[in-house]
Amino acid sequence: MKKIITKEVQIALIAIISLLIFYVGLNYLKGINLFRPSNNYFVLMPKVTDLQNSSPVYVDGFKVGVVNSIQYDFSNPSPEYVIVEISLDKKMKLQTGSYAELKSGLTTGAFLDIILNKYVSTYHNAGDTIEGKMNIGIMDKLTNETLPQLEAILPRLDSILYGVQVIVNHQAITQSLDHINNVVYNLEKSSAELNKMMGTGVPEIINNLNSVSTNFVTISENISAIDFQAMVQTVDQALVNIDQLTTQLNSPDNSLGLLLNDPNLYNHLDSTARNASELLRDLKENPKRYVHFSVF
Repeated sequence: MKKIITKEVQIALIAIISLLIFYVGLNYLKGINLFRPSNNYFVLMPKVTDLQNSSPVYVDGFKVGVVNSIQYDFSNPSPEYVIVEISLDKKMKLQTGSYAELKSGLTTGAFLDIILNKYVSTYHNAGDTIEGKMNIGIMDKLTNETLPQLEAILPRLDSILYGVQVIVNHQAITQSLDHINNVVYNLEKSSAELNKMMGTGVPEIINNLNSVSTNFVTISENISAIDFQAMVQTVDQALVNIDQLTTQLNSPDNSLGLLLNDPNLYNHLDSTARNASELLRDLKENPKRYVHFSVF
């Protein structure tokens, strides 16, 4: 019996199947599932920097499709001149007023993020065109805002660095640093001497303070041993005796009192002393008046 399928037909079938498998696998690697039903939409973008075919499309962080193709619209004079065709899961419905943002990550590259208009109940049909916007990411801010500012600041920084260099190289700064070094050296030397004194002199001072403290304790004990009450009683008795003596001296009932308080006695004694003084003077001047010598 003659074979219906010849060898050439088998080779052709194998080649076709291999191409189909390769195509399906390539699209699968790109994120396109040919066996999942999808709807295509178009997005008008002003720029598509870093966006590529098979770049992912997200809604609220969930991947819902991929980019099928990117075309430049030469006939459209409006700012949105790049047409991006996206393929979304057929279950994904886009409300009217929704738009797509071009975003980029440091590791994921560029992607589209669809912002849904959740406040309406009408939807786009497959094949409709939606608005596309640019989202300023970190790299865009760095390129468009930070780098120009840095370029404007660099000349000023150069002038500032030159001024700082002039100040640092100034002789006064060098002298000040030398003085600071000397001060630090002196501080280190003083610290060493202080440590030496703390190691030798301070213990001796502490010992002396301990001795003085011991002496104070001894003196305090001696003072505590004094009978202050007996001393006070003795002083009181002495004061009483002095008071009695003062009273007797002021009283005319005794000799000392009369001598101190009787003016007549004082006058008599004064007169007697004066008469005695005159008598002695007269005796000295006229001895013959009082002494007579007779031999026979």
